[in-house]
Parts: sequence; structure tokens; C-alpha cells
Amino acid sequence: MSDPTLGAYNIFDLREMAQKRVPKGVFEFVDRGTEDEVGLRNNREAFERIKLKPRTLVDVSTRNQEIELFGHKHKMPIGIAPTGTAGLMWYQGEIALAKAAAAAGIPFTLATGSQTAMEKVAEAVPGARLWFQLYMWPDRSLSHQLVERAKNAGFEALVVTVDGAAAGNREYNMRNGFTMPFQYTRRNIWDVLKHPRWMFGVLARYILTTGMPRYENYPSTIKTKITGLPMGRASLRTDSLNWDDLRQLRKMWPHKFIVKGIMHPQDAILAADCGADAIVVSNHGSRNLDVTMAPVEVLPEIVEAVGKRVSIIVDSGFRRGSDVVKALALGANMVYVGRSTLYGTGAGGEAGAARAISIFREEIDRVMALIGCRSIADLGPQYLVLPKNVKTPQS
Repeated sequence: MSDPTLGAYNIFDLREMAQKRVPKGVFEFVDRGTEDEVGLRNNREAFERIKLKPRTLVDVSTRNQEIELFGHKHKMPIGIAPTGTAGLMWYQGEIALAKAAAAAGIPFTLATGSQTAMEKVAEAVPGARLWFQLYMWPDRSLSHQLVERAKNAGFEALVVTVDGAAAGNREYNMRNGFTMPFQYTRRNIWDVLKHPRWMFGVLARYILTTGMPRYENYPSTIKTKITGLPMGRASLRTDSLNWDDLRQLRKMWPHKFIVKGIMHPQDAILAADCGADAIVVSNHGSRNLDVTMAPVEVLPEIVEAVGKRVSIIVDSGFRRGSDVVKALALGANMVYVGRSTLYGTGAGGEAGAARAISIFREEIDRVMALIGCRSIADLGPQYLVLPKNVKTPQS
């Protein structure tokens, strides 16, 4: 009988397993930040500066971590964030992640830049809570066609990423020589050969079926024109995205509408004014702007500004169940996890992704018990000790 833990007892174990299995170029694209990685470190340190204040002698025998969002019950207070390289961590890794999320009763968000087409994901995981993440392209009409495809494929929410006006300065991608669409280069061929499990289990399977991995949600006319560029710089993006674009997308999209990449209370208010049902407080995992604050640091201000108008999701830097509990106590309705489940996918496909989710489930449950909290709805700032310069939404 196989071990469901895979020998991984925390997210950092899964990270180590993934690092051994996938080429350096792919792993660093997932794992690292941008420039000097100041923001990457601060995302983690921000959680460490927040302490929990437990209560004791509380009967927590009936505790549960279910939440309700958008009229649906979710078995955990986390969702899978859009990550465009799941299909490079594992063959059709997007499907593996979506299946693990569906089994756990949580939503999965497919990225525009995924290596598996949205229709294939929807067909492979019927009944799943599927959301689609959109990058607006310079040619708005092509992006609007993508929105129509997502609607026709049955995706329940549209997640528009707004913090990508320019590509992050990820110098390691150029040093590693990994490109999208994937190409062999003098710099990466030895890296691939040193990881035979990935070479045969991922790359060779793509070559034998669909060809070299590329962005499968892009229109065919664009896919054939794009030449290999360093990962992170190959995806189309526009630096003219504005609030009118959001209003137009809101009119086009009949389901839940989410704006991802909000880091300022005033932008949160404007997103709500544009008809957003939810926002994602995010610094893109500190992969774009190196010197931005951590999302958990600005979360209380944003909850204060729009918490009664829209649902609030937060991401970036979450590695422990205690991180999730802290964000929920600060007023978030859900936490997005991205790198953590990518590590799991890289370590073991669907089983690895499921293990990452189960680690969060176990840790959230344990923390709730130890702070004397019966349900997610009961969480609040009364369980927290914050740095002196951070105010809770209620203060």
C-alpha cells in the first residue's frame, strides 16, 4: 500500500522533492522572486511578525474549516491560485492540480499561460469548481475571445490579473536558458539530461503528443508566431490596462468576477465600483516588483475599505496552516495558495498536489484546536498580536 504522505510532512519537504525532480530552470521559475528577492523574504517575514493569542478550555471537538464563498460551500478556506507552469512541473499538471482540488472540495484556477487548454481541463475534471485567470493582451479582441471560451467551457469565475503591466526582472531565467515555448538551448540541455524522470515523464510525453510545451490557451495564430523567450517574458501582456477594461469585462462575464493584484485600499474601492465580486490582495508572490509590501501587511486596510462590499482573497508567501489562520483572522474570506501546490505537483503529480492540500488541512485544523477556535467564522483579530504599526480592520 502506497504512503499517502509521500514522505512529506510539510510544504518544505515537497519543495525539496520537487527541486530534485525537475530541472533547475523550471524549479527556479516557480520558486524564486525577482531582482534581489527582498519582497520574497518579506512575504514570509511578515507572517513571522504576527503572533497568535490562544484561548484554552474551549471545547473544540466539533471544529471544522468549511467556508461559504459565492454561494458555495468549500471544505477548506483555501483555493488553488493560477500558476502558469503546473504543466511543466508534471505532464498536464493543470489536470493533476484540478483533480486534487476537486477531491478536496476547493476551487482551482487555471492560468492563461497554462500548458493544457482550458477545454481539456474542464472535460477531465467534471463537477469541479473551476475559475479562469485572464491576462489582458494588447489586442483586446483576442482576450475577449478567451473570455468567451472560458464561459463556454463552464468556468464559474473570471480572475483578471491587473499587476502585470511589465514583466518582472527575473534574471535567473535568462541565466538558466529556459524559454517558453520550450526550446533546447546550450544552457539548458545538460540541465534536462540531469533530470531523466522529468525528461521522460514530462518533456518526452509532450513531444510525443502535442509537441514542445507552449501556451495552449493562446489562439493558434499567436502560438505559431511566438518564438522562445525567457520564461516570464514570453507571455503577452499590455501596459495600457485600465479601469474601463474592467468595466467592459464585467459586462461580458455573467458569473463571478474577481480582480487579482490589488495592494492599495483605493484600488480595492475602484475594483468594487467596477462590479467586482471579489478581489485578490496579492503582490504576485513578489515575482514582479521586488520592493512592495507583503499582502498580509496591507490586508487590514483593504478589509476596512471594502470588506463589506466584496469578498477578499489573499495570496503570496503562504506555506503553513498558521499563515492561513492569521490571514483569515485579519479579515480575508479565503487564501490562495500557488507555489505550495506546485511543489506538490512537481514532487508527485496529483498525489503530490493532494498531499500539499492535506498538509494545509492538517495544520489549519491543529492551529484552530490550539487557539481554541471552533470555526473559520469565529476567527478574528482577538486571536492575534500584531506589530505596533499594523491596525486591525475593527480599530
